[in-house]
Amino acid sequence: MCDIPSCLTNVCVLYFAKSAELSGVREELLQVDTPINSQDLWTRLLGLRVLQGHVVLAVRHQYVAIDDQEALTLRDGDEVAVVPPLSGG
Repeated sequence: MCDIPSCLTNVCVLYFAKSAELSGVREELLQVDTPINSQDLWTRLLGLRVLQGHVVLAVRHQYVAIDDQEALTLRDGDEVAVVPPLSGG
């Protein structure tokens, strides 16, 4: 973890369902400044704008709303999942 107010962190973004189709990959490595809020992180995920409001992010197995303005402290090597809506039956 970085002790300075802002530093670059490498995270692995995991895409599922429609987000994988739109991004063209199942996972990718991203380098981001941390802390970062989920909205700013979302803007780094190119091509997914049409999914906003239909997916959530998961960081360390905790759901994070995309419009959440609270800063996320990402750690080097964290996985960020783009989670599609859950459907019931």
